Amino acid sequence: MSTTEFSYDKTFAVTLLTDMLRIRRLEEKAAELYGAGKIRGFLHLYIGEEAVAVGALHALDKGDAVVATYREHGHALVHGVSMNAIMAEMYGKREGCSRGRGGSMHLFDAATRFYGGNAIVAGGIPLAVGLALADKMQNIQRVTACFFGEGAMAEGAFHESMNLASLWQLPVLFCCENNLYAMGTALARSESQTDLCVKASSFDIPTLCADGMNVIATHEAARAGAAHVRTTGRPFFIEFQTYRFRPHSMFDPELYRDKAEVAAWKERGPIHTFSARLKELGLFSETEFLRIDAEVAAEVDAAVAFAEAGSFEEASELMRDVNTPADAAQEA
Repeated sequence: MSTTEFSYDKTFAVTLLTDMLRIRRLEEKAAELYGAGKIRGFLHLYIGEEAVAVGALHALDKGDAVVATYREHGHALVHGVSMNAIMAEMYGKREGCSRGRGGSMHLFDAATRFYGGNAIVAGGIPLAVGLALADKMQNIQRVTACFFGEGAMAEGAFHESMNLASLWQLPVLFCCENNLYAMGTALARSESQTDLCVKASSFDIPTLCADGMNVIATHEAARAGAAHVRTTGRPFFIEFQTYRFRPHSMFDPELYRDKAEVAAWKERGPIHTFSARLKELGLFSETEFLRIDAEVAAEVDAAVAFAEAGSFEEASELMRDVNTPADAAQEA
């Protein structure tokens, strides 16, 4: 590939690569800490899928809303939630973005308009439609991006949400992260129509399919989709064809897919292929890669130190925000 075919400058390209590395190193450390008992509950890693979150979120504006699944560490990080707050949340510390109450699966940060982290399959899709409806009713021109797996497209919530978004012409960017396995169920075993863009287009919503292992491809698809949503106020659907290198969760024995298949997808890993592409174009060097990787490692170490130094909520605070205080209810 010649440099004329690469339409992005070095600064932006390195930003994309750096953010993919930040996600990868954060999650590798999270897996290590989970094994050590520092992080408890459930942990779903995004390793292998980094190009989707990075490419897509860099196509959005800071004021846009993002709704994600329980595999959301990368989305939160790229959309502006600090690594410190994410790590502290996974530790269950009150310095976390959800005060330690949500853990890995329920990252939330109103300040950056990151609305989950949703543990229920397809659970975030209706929320995204509601956020977009609120924007439309207030004549606010912005995008709500909703990320979900292909397994969510078998759920009624997906169909109801797509239908309402189309009927009401709502500014939602539907982003399907098709990693081929809904937990352990292959796409062909759960979907009678495996062309996901065909399913989405049945709601009279325009669609795109993108290579989810290529950060430039994901960015360009998301940029086109976000531009459509922002300028028309109408929904758009993108299928990102990607693959997770790790099991569904840390408890998954991964008996449903062949090791050779995983190895073949790893050959297409988004970080090393993009880095190699930049080197081939003369935009990047191995020395620069090692420097950035060292900086990212330092950020991860600082986040771990922050979480370790954090504190758990007092027992007296555990009912906070669960019930509305009686005096506040009376005033309302």
